[in-house]
Amino acid sequence: MTEAADRFYMEVALALAREGLGRTSPNPAVGCVVVRDGRIVGRGFHPRAGEPHAEVFALEQAGPAARGAHLYVTLEPCSHHGRTPPCADRIIEAGVRRVVAAMADPNPAVAGRGLARLRRAGVEVRVGVAETEARRLNEAFCLSVVRRRAFVHLKLAATLDGKTATASGDSRWITSAQSRERVHRLRDRCGVVLVGVGTAEADNPRLSVRLPGRPERRCLRVVLDPRARIPMGLSMLEPAEAPSTLVVCGPRAEPSRRRALEARGARVLEVREEAGGLDLGGLLTRLYDMGHMEVLVEGGAETARRFLDAGLVDRLHLFYAPKLLGGRDAVPMVGGPSPDRIAQARQVTELELERVGPDLYVTGRIRPEDGKSCERSREPAGRKLEAIHPATK
Repeated sequence: MTEAADRFYMEVALALAREGLGRTSPNPAVGCVVVRDGRIVGRGFHPRAGEPHAEVFALEQAGPAARGAHLYVTLEPCSHHGRTPPCADRIIEAGVRRVVAAMADPNPAVAGRGLARLRRAGVEVRVGVAETEARRLNEAFCLSVVRRRAFVHLKLAATLDGKTATASGDSRWITSAQSRERVHRLRDRCGVVLVGVGTAEADNPRLSVRLPGRPERRCLRVVLDPRARIPMGLSMLEPAEAPSTLVVCGPRAEPSRRRALEARGARVLEVREEAGGLDLGGLLTRLYDMGHMEVLVEGGAETARRFLDAGLVDRLHLFYAPKLLGGRDAVPMVGGPSPDRIAQARQVTELELERVGPDLYVTGRIRPEDGKSCERSREPAGRKLEAIHPATK
């Protein structure tokens, strides 16, 4: 296969992988195609945790045509027994001649073992085609599987001068309907939405996914509430909604308040307190242990500050409306004191800019990627391809 052909078929696999976004946690979103004599004979993607992986669906569709074929997959085939058997073994048994993987698997349980098993069986292996796109697609998995905590998306909506509400607290609606729909798509991807108790009390939000042409989907609502003081009359604590609500409190919360919340059907999770509030890092670890890979933080300025100060924001999502509020009393995007020097400002990297209706949507990383989770493959990949970051769908 030529470089251009490898790139083309990997882009098809990436498009398939996106079909599973928001449904595979804590697994990655993976797509796969099987190609024989220049024709795609099998396609597949991983639909959700516990179900077959993308390679299995693609090989089943290909059938006997998989023998001698090329297989393109967005992540290294697994080599270990989890909920499903190893995909590397299935590929070998199918008689695939060549495997092209976009990236090696950062999961310590795999970490190149799948590629090594394929090579030992005589399968030709290439790694690194469209690697930048594959890592962007699965950035949450790359971080969470190594650090054992949920990946944090912080979403903020503001005027062009960085205000999220008027002095009276009015914030509806700063941004457009198109931006709000994009936020619902972010909720749909993450499956977990987090706010502080102040936002819950002031806005009484539903924090569900409401998209055109689809039934409403409940997310796991996480409310930071150190003293478990959340009002019982909120919509998220109604009988049908409470089981999807997780109230996170500290050890000093009144036992009677905790019991009342549990009687409503809500879940209550205690985490330790530290200077400034609840232990957010410990919370993210607990959420990951519960099977949640991504969290969308939609709280107010103070909640945003706490996550930023803790170094726990992994991707920033800013929606700017073409409006100006001005004034010293309007609510800023991020609370807390300002640094004394510009050099102390938080640096946003890997910026992507997009128009969403009349608004500007800016996304980027708060800190550079580090650790094993984000190392590029050391496999020979030929010419490095230019970064093309797909827009969030």
